[in-house]
Amino acid sequence: MLPNLRLLLADTNLGLTLLNDSGENAAARPAPLDRTVEWVHSSDLVDPTPFLSDNQVLLTTGTQFGSDPAADADYVPYVRRLSERGITALGFGTEVVRNGTPDGLIAACRALGLPLFEVPYRTPFIAVARAAGDLVAEDRYARATWALKAQRAIALAALRPDGLSATLAELSTQLGHWVALFDASGTLDRVFPRATLSAAPDALATVQHEARRLLARGARSSSTVDAGGETLTLQTLGGHDHLRGVLALGGPLALDQASTEVVTSVIALAGLALEQNNALDRAQGLLRSGLLNTLLVGDHTLVDQISRQMWGPLPAAPVLVAVVDAPAPRRDAITDYLELRVEDSPGQLFFARQDDTIVVCVDRTAHGILSDLCALFDLHAGVSEPSSYRQLPRALDQAQQALTRARESAPGVTEFSLVAGQGVLALLARTDAREVGLATLAPVMAHDRAHSTELLLTLRVWLLCNGHFGEAAAQLGVHRHTVRTRIQQAEQLLARDLGSFPARADVWAALLATDSANL
Repeated sequence: MLPNLRLLLADTNLGLTLLNDSGENAAARPAPLDRTVEWVHSSDLVDPTPFLSDNQVLLTTGTQFGSDPAADADYVPYVRRLSERGITALGFGTEVVRNGTPDGLIAACRALGLPLFEVPYRTPFIAVARAAGDLVAEDRYARATWALKAQRAIALAALRPDGLSATLAELSTQLGHWVALFDASGTLDRVFPRATLSAAPDALATVQHEARRLLARGARSSSTVDAGGETLTLQTLGGHDHLRGVLALGGPLALDQASTEVVTSVIALAGLALEQNNALDRAQGLLRSGLLNTLLVGDHTLVDQISRQMWGPLPAAPVLVAVVDAPAPRRDAITDYLELRVEDSPGQLFFARQDDTIVVCVDRTAHGILSDLCALFDLHAGVSEPSSYRQLPRALDQAQQALTRARESAPGVTEFSLVAGQGVLALLARTDAREVGLATLAPVMAHDRAHSTELLLTLRVWLLCNGHFGEAAAQLGVHRHTVRTRIQQAEQLLARDLGSFPARADVWAALLATDSANL
């Protein structure tokens, strides 16, 4: 950390005398003697603030106030400008213009909480500036030395068996901050020290929310937020096209340059460790795909033996089979999330990639995993009916049909039972049968357009009424003989005898395929 006013005043060679150390506004800033000193500047301008920056010490001889000590100078506006600019302290050089520091200036500094010290005539302003510069240089050297030692300690920690955890724990020790790692889904993976979970739950909740926001952006980024009196620093891990997680740090003070350099080195180490894990994940992904194909050909025993050694047993039958959309930009993040759920719930979940989708087998009690997955990544998923592993190919077909239906609406889970409940003919409106249906109904549609008739509408209502002329007439508001005449015209145009069930079914399928209610 940079030197403070206390260290500057403690230099006996300078002979500086503090004239006030408190004021009514002092509580709004750090304790007066603990305020940072970044540099020392001298000026006798009435308003030197355009040439100053935060945390500087200003020295003045007071010529801007005049030489008459009895003059009624207004010191308050001057001191207020300095205080609002963020000046650390004001030093007054005596025996140049005045023999002592003006009482009015002392009162104004005390009232506004700006530390004021006196610089004796024997001490040139350049000596004060040089002393402050030496303190800054010493601090920077000390911080650079600390950074090198910290990086060495962290590098040694990375060589331990659990290198990632050891690295993060050492970083926490070196910084005096708590350190947390969030995985690709924004879930807290590990935190050091462990007591942080109970000591700072609000800060962890805030940082988790921010971590998920950064991950949702899908790009490398960093963020700094304040929560509960702590400064929280977050940095995404991984490449631009695949974020592996977020590293977060919290503590009472913001990171300085030396601390930031140490954190940067840890980010590189953590990113490398996660990339190595990703290479292993890719190999496991290929194994999973192979096991899925083996399951589909019926060798459940072999797959279960391998799964038990790798991830735990397969979910107990009957299982639900889901097919989930896996867009390329989010595919790795989705599989990372599922891997974490496998670790958390062994024996409830098995998944594998299949082309541009992910096939998931879950225990019936773990259906919520699919809902959570779709909600987190805005995905569509289709789910089969409960199935044995022997009937897995049939369940997979059901899930794919349900996924096709799911894509027609907002992201979420669609169950095959919903598709089955709507019947077989309902699928015609979602296939390439539309053109065939339009061709079938074209004569009737052309007649309606040419003669302003309602044959198509009458045909639809009549079929909905199971061929009852009276019921159809009541719905249409016409006489039943009118309905009968229209149906006869339709039969002639369609070249079909609508008295037979196959003909009626064919025409009804054409109506569904063309969605004739909207024509």
